[in-house]
Amino acid sequence: MKIAFYSPLKSPNHPVPSGDRLMARQLMAALRMAGHEVEVASELRSFSRAPGEGISAQVAKAEIARLRRLWRESGAPDAWFTYHPYYKALDMLGPMLAAEAGIAYVTAEASYSARRDRDGWAGRQAFLAEGLRQAAVNICMTRRDRAGLEAAVPDARFAMLSPFIDPAPFLALEPAPQPGRLVCVAMMRSGDKLDSFRMLAQALGLLDRLDWRLSIVGDGPAAGEVRAVFADLPESRIDWLGERQPAEIATILSQAAVYVWPGCGEAYGLAYLEAQAAGLSVVAQATAGVPEVVMHERTGLLTPAGDIEAYAAATADLLENDGRRQAMARAAREFVRDERSLVQASATLSGILETYVKGAH
Repeated sequence: MKIAFYSPLKSPNHPVPSGDRLMARQLMAALRMAGHEVEVASELRSFSRAPGEGISAQVAKAEIARLRRLWRESGAPDAWFTYHPYYKALDMLGPMLAAEAGIAYVTAEASYSARRDRDGWAGRQAFLAEGLRQAAVNICMTRRDRAGLEAAVPDARFAMLSPFIDPAPFLALEPAPQPGRLVCVAMMRSGDKLDSFRMLAQALGLLDRLDWRLSIVGDGPAAGEVRAVFADLPESRIDWLGERQPAEIATILSQAAVYVWPGCGEAYGLAYLEAQAAGLSVVAQATAGVPEVVMHERTGLLTPAGDIEAYAAATADLLENDGRRQAMARAAREFVRDERSLVQASATLSGILETYVKGAH
């Protein structure tokens, strides 16, 4: 099929790296691997920080008009595929264009938060719900998101696709873990990311008796605040590596022993899958979508949300029990290779589209 791909929060072509951009790119790659022709339909970003903000209806109408003209000249696609529509980043293009052209409308990783209806977002969420009802299928990437969508829009159609990565760059390197070497890879921004850095620093502060050293990969607008939360730890314990290219990150991960990232509010966290593909056991919280990508007691340890002492104890467990750490590291690598790779995702996506879309087309 010819598929028009759209990501209203962040285009796959956006210059700033993030998990959202990475998953958009990987979905396109998985669709292409399945034999589909996939092109980014629009670069229009509809993100709204607050109710009443964001792009205007006039801007959306102008983009719709542009795409109508394009489709008259070159032909309409067979399906419109929207990644990550939610109350702050609505798809204001696809539902109308798909209905007009008589093509299938598909969403992936949509989310609906009922409590946001009380915060001034009810109108935008009602618009989102109409698109979900229209969709031939809404592809969910966590059980948490699916439950929320089914409660809000029970008459919509849903299918599951587990979070995935292309593990090849990580599997290509043989793990060579340095004893006591911890690592995390994350954007430095306020909110959940800063909360995770803060929790990590507090937990490591409880482990002064152990021999560990932390590599921090990442940069961002909150870099100064992130450095501040680690100020009470010895400088010799922290290596600030800054933003690195994917190939460099793969090498850094391959040389570490444990991946440490609390994951406050994490949708799921593709960095967890990358770390596991590199042969790292993980210490994270059993919160939000993290249990979708880290298998507790199999590929890592998940601790109760907000429990700093439990997080520190789990980290100490893997630092002090190398046999257990190695077993989890091997299982983590196999888990991503065998269950969460681009190849598996492409096959799953192909089956979903065969079931829900080709029949509608």
